[in-house]
Amino acid sequence: MGHAATFRTAFNRAKEAQGTLILRIEDIDLDRCSAASGISILDDLRWLGLNWDEGPDIGGPVAPYRQSECTGYYISIMQLLAEAGAVYPCPLSRTDIQNHPECTQSRFGEWMVIPSMRPSELRDPHHSIPFNPHGSINWRFRVPSPKTMSFRDNIAGSQSYAAGIDFGDFLVWRKDGTPAYELAVVADDIRMGITEVVRGADLLLSTCRQLMIYEALHQNPPSFAHCPLILDAQGKRLAKSLGSETIRSFRERGILPSQYWNAVDAALRQST
Repeated sequence: MGHAATFRTAFNRAKEAQGTLILRIEDIDLDRCSAASGISILDDLRWLGLNWDEGPDIGGPVAPYRQSECTGYYISIMQLLAEAGAVYPCPLSRTDIQNHPECTQSRFGEWMVIPSMRPSELRDPHHSIPFNPHGSINWRFRVPSPKTMSFRDNIAGSQSYAAGIDFGDFLVWRKDGTPAYELAVVADDIRMGITEVVRGADLLLSTCRQLMIYEALHQNPPSFAHCPLILDAQGKRLAKSLGSETIRSFRERGILPSQYWNAVDAALRQST
């Protein structure tokens, strides 16, 4: 329900701006994504009366529209970041990070990798290591400290996040040879010439991380519009992992698109 509401916002904002609406399938997590789920997304959105100008089903000038088809491009972006000394291989596992004597939690509850936890040879900001996508090790972005990232969101308003308080060195490449979310979306937005990103408010903190990647690549970022989340009766975000109903489950019960949108609007009112 939350994804549908967000896509409707993107649809309306693109229409009002006389812009081009691009639908991108972010399927780099192969353990959680499948070809069938990508097809289901397209089918559900069209059932809801929504459409787009470019996407994996209709093509367009900035193809491909599936992240799983862009691995070579992501590697080239990582190589640029490595040459600039902006990223480094991090041998610390999640357990290592949590048990590290200098590790602290952010105000959002995330365990942070801070500068003093980097390998000693990587504490020099001018030291760089060539990127190896097949090295079976995680790579992290080297966050300068102190560093505060501020931006104005087109929906959520002014935002500000501080390194060492809100976030630390963050993951950009996984040891399984796939890009992390932060790296992939920045690379795609640059490649596609995106001017505004529309997504849920749960990704506001991710935006500050992504802005740092844009800085390291000397690229101008798009603007951002983060939509309010739809919450359940307990105040938790609706998500598949919480057993929330999917669009398909509504369809199978014979619910009409107009009825579904009424339910979405009611849920949004309840959440705010």
